Amino acid sequence: MSQKTIRLTMAQALLKFLANQFTECDGQEQPFFAGCFGIFGHGIVSGIGQALQQDPQIRYYQTRNEQAMVHAAAAYAKVKNRLQTFICTTSIGPGATNTITAAAGATINRLPVLLLPGDIFARRNVAPVLQQLESEHSQDFSVSDCFKPVSRYWDRINRPDQILTALPEALRVLTSPSQTGTVTLSLPEDVQTEAYDYPVEFFNKRIWSIPRNRPDSKLLNQAIQWIKAAKKPLIVAGGGVIYSQATDTLARFVEQTGIPVGETMAGKGSLNYDNPLNLGAIGATGTLAANQIALEADLVIGIGTRYSDFTTASKTAFQNPNVRFVNINVFDFDSYKHNALALTGDARVTLDELSALLSDYSSPSDFQQKARQLHEKWETEVDRIYAIRHQPLLSQGEIIGAVNELSDPGSIMVCAAGSLPGDLHKLWRSRHPKNYHMEYGNSCMGYEIAGGLGTKMAAPDREVYVMLSDGSYLMLSSEIVTSIQEGYKLTIVLMDNHGYKSIGALSRSLGQKGFGTRYAYPQKDQLPDDDAGDKVDFVEVDFAANARSLGAHVISCSTYDELTAALSQAKTIDRTTVICVPNDRYESVPGYDSWWDVPVAEVSQMDSVQTARREWEKMRAKEKFYFPR
Repeated sequence: MSQKTIRLTMAQALLKFLANQFTECDGQEQPFFAGCFGIFGHGIVSGIGQALQQDPQIRYYQTRNEQAMVHAAAAYAKVKNRLQTFICTTSIGPGATNTITAAAGATINRLPVLLLPGDIFARRNVAPVLQQLESEHSQDFSVSDCFKPVSRYWDRINRPDQILTALPEALRVLTSPSQTGTVTLSLPEDVQTEAYDYPVEFFNKRIWSIPRNRPDSKLLNQAIQWIKAAKKPLIVAGGGVIYSQATDTLARFVEQTGIPVGETMAGKGSLNYDNPLNLGAIGATGTLAANQIALEADLVIGIGTRYSDFTTASKTAFQNPNVRFVNINVFDFDSYKHNALALTGDARVTLDELSALLSDYSSPSDFQQKARQLHEKWETEVDRIYAIRHQPLLSQGEIIGAVNELSDPGSIMVCAAGSLPGDLHKLWRSRHPKNYHMEYGNSCMGYEIAGGLGTKMAAPDREVYVMLSDGSYLMLSSEIVTSIQEGYKLTIVLMDNHGYKSIGALSRSLGQKGFGTRYAYPQKDQLPDDDAGDKVDFVEVDFAANARSLGAHVISCSTYDELTAALSQAKTIDRTTVICVPNDRYESVPGYDSWWDVPVAEVSQMDSVQTARREWEKMRAKEKFYFPR
């Protein structure tokens, strides 16, 4: 009997297949693709574009910037715990390469995004086509090859029948808890329009079940021995806790064992801020509580963390000479880091099994008491910073406090780059697992507004607050227009620092006086550094007028009372609202015994650089390698 087929173009068949892909986790089923972002250039207009128009099984969303749409897709996937995402399609050439930065971010953050960039003609006879990058070494070469290092799976579809094998592989990677990231299928523009007789069964509904893998039982028992032997154990909670929906499980585990918790950037919200054993942020942007406990910890239980240099304070956070690591992670690449005892498995089921085997265990009472006291001490410090009334410009810490205290407890705060992430990591009081949405794997300037859009699309019933500064706003504010067009309201708190606040502070710490970080006109053909003080001619940007021109409702304020009034007023506005507030670029939140390794010039004629180099050498000597004992 011959196989039943249906004749479709490759683009039509591709979208028909994608519309029938579903994920299932813990009995909850959902379509994997929530829609398709795209800008129709010549590389996709007659292929993917025609298919979306003819048979809109997948909703199309118009965006303004290709990088922004991938940020929005990644943010959506983050809120949905990687169980849903978006397709992002672009033309060939610059439309495609505009997405590479955000594609790297999705892969770094282990978030699924499907990219469908158009590509040059497979049949080659009309080459070079518009926007084609030619190579004298090979005709099988285009800008789409640039996606290979930032994609977890990459393929080029040179024949319409190749999607029969490429698409199942793409979905296998996208839905894998351990392998997920950006998947790129490069689509030559002629092949998109070619027809083929596809087997009807290819388009049957497919449910990708997300497994909860268990760790090896022998290693689990060894971990139990290590935990019971520990006198000062510490949990480092990463994003994997939230993605595996293990936050309640972690809370029960902490209550049972009395082991305190420090949270990574991605893991903040693993415990509510008011849990007495939640020490808050850990590492280079950590709290005094978490960093003090980390220094003396003899056992670190990493859960769903990849141990970035910020989490480990560039390998200086854990100074106990006998420290050991037990890592719980779905990805064995991460579970083996720091030469750890690797419990490769799902965070939730692994914590459940540890709890059962540790039924009679509790960490030493004096250690628990110290952790609780440090928690209270830290909450007092947060109260102090929230209550600062800095003059003449507001401090960043009190602005964070105002947003945190006046936003609805069920809201979501979105941020990504600059000095804000470090201060938010310390100061934001997370009230639910998604309350704190930070893109810090790539810390990409420009993520914030696009990420806020994706967040609001994933959680339309929640208020979404986007916090960013002038540097990120100037890089990518275009999706304000998309939020207006689609009716997704954002509250954007825009801080005007007259330049790059984070880089300025970093430059000063390196003895370089903030060179090149202020928005100021050159003086004698040189950009002024901080030695010039306020006697500089600033480049003035009217952010309020800019945001208003994009369709946003705008509120300008300068005092704390005006800011709180603006936040209250924003709740009554039915469209995206931008609150513009100036901020003191020199008023910073303290570092709390943390460090980040940024090498200082070994030779310099600047005394300030020489001083910074000597300080760097002292801290560099504290960096450790961790080997099993």
